[in-house]
Amino acid sequence: MLSHKNRSPGPRRTGRCLAVLALPACFLLASCANEDGLGKRFPVSGTVKYNGNPLEKGEISFISEDISKNFGATGTIANGSYTLSTGGDGDGAQAGKYKVTITVKEDYSERAEADFKKVTGSSSAKPLPNFVAKAAAEAKSLIPAGYGDARTTTLKAEVEPKSNTIDFNLSDAEAPPEPPKDSARGKGGRRRGR
Repeated sequence: MLSHKNRSPGPRRTGRCLAVLALPACFLLASCANEDGLGKRFPVSGTVKYNGNPLEKGEISFISEDISKNFGATGTIANGSYTLSTGGDGDGAQAGKYKVTITVKEDYSERAEADFKKVTGSSSAKPLPNFVAKAAAEAKSLIPAGYGDARTTTLKAEVEPKSNTIDFNLSDAEAPPEPPKDSARGKGGRRRGR
């Protein structure tokens, strides 16, 4: 006869023990997965048209009107459609009111590469980030630039605590004013405050 110490537990008892141990682990994993510090987000997608036609490409940003309560969200426009992300993977945006900016610029990668080659003489390396940033800043906007600046945009949206479809129709006729020129430089090209 086997003693109590040497007996193996029955299948029912083993299953119960595993269930009791696994339950807290499941709760822990579920709570960690939702705690990324970005708060509850809701799906946001839609379409963007310019002068009645789907916008082929561009960037869209939702800028929170109350940054103390929620973060902004961004997305890429492709073939007239976009999906917003706050933390990535199309996770949406927090509920709230937003200013919306939409930018579409000419391709500036060739200019960045040409400027880099001109200065360094290297044609095999990728241009350094400062060359890319300069070319991007100087690239021509393919839609009225006022849509792409938070100071001048007339686009607004409200994300509700549900799945949201928010469409935008941009036009030359209703374009916001051009953004003000950078006022960081004073007379003679010198920066103020130096």
